[in-house]
Amino acid sequence: MNPLSGVLGEAWQMYRRFAGHLLAIAFIIYVAAAIIAGLLSLAGVFGSLLAAIVELFAAFLLQATLVKAVQDIRDGRADLSIGETMSSALPYIWSVAGASILAGIGITIGLILIIVPGLWLITIWAVIIPVIIIERSGALNSFGRSRQLVRGHGWHVFGTLVLVFIILIVVDIVLGIIFVALPLVWRNGLSTVVSGTLVAPFLALVVTLIYYRLVGSGGGWPGAAAGAAPGGYGTPPGPAAGPQGGYGTPPPPPPPGGPAGYPPGGPGGYGPPPSAPPGGPGGYGTPPPPPPPPPGGYEAPGGQSGGYEPPGGYSGNR
Repeated sequence: MNPLSGVLGEAWQMYRRFAGHLLAIAFIIYVAAAIIAGLLSLAGVFGSLLAAIVELFAAFLLQATLVKAVQDIRDGRADLSIGETMSSALPYIWSVAGASILAGIGITIGLILIIVPGLWLITIWAVIIPVIIIERSGALNSFGRSRQLVRGHGWHVFGTLVLVFIILIVVDIVLGIIFVALPLVWRNGLSTVVSGTLVAPFLALVVTLIYYRLVGSGGGWPGAAAGAAPGGYGTPPGPAAGPQGGYGTPPPPPPPGGPAGYPPGGPGGYGPPPSAPPGGPGGYGTPPPPPPPPPGGYEAPGGQSGGYEPPGGYSGNR
């Protein structure tokens, strides 16, 4: 069974429903990066280099923020504002940057050599960014985790990515036709901003939904993903089917024949106190019998201490 069946349709539905939220995130980041890069490029070669670095990190921030946004809206509503979404993605920017740079180098080398290794790397590393954001994984660990999730579904993931790539090409062609009448400088700038704003959210939706589908098909949640709950932000996890005695479950009843003097109670010691055992010599809750009187007899009437009767008897009244 293909776990990615219908993933593009689901991504399109979410894209249409939350278009305003997702497009606003992408537009703000793209425009801010374009303005900063444009100002830096006025400073000559060094400024152009800084502008390229700014645009690169803006792309990393955009990836992290959009994945966080998709994680947020999976419960059917946008719980985080645009600013809150960006702030929650900032702690992962360095991990996203490191993983993206390493993946880009590896994929480029693979594509240059024989092409097939590059396509294989694109497939097995398809969900490294969702792994970093959702599972709070490190940059290096995300590669192994992504490969673990994709294992057994490589052709499904590859086919989905090919369809997305075709969609991106069509969008670029359409935008190129729309902006063809503009001057070259304006055409390139507007095409980049508009294309990125429209396409980046859909791509983030597809990749993040692929991640969730793979996890749901048996990828499991690693113990390293502290605080990450299946279902994404805002979706409470289902009841854990853990063993008896797990969190929130009373421990099993103790085995019979516990410590002496402690009768077996209810499950885990919860519930009403146990009843006292039958009385008897030495029984729980029963006083021991009085010791026998010593020679000479010291015993008050009725077993009360305080009387004295010497040997030979003393029965007179005082």
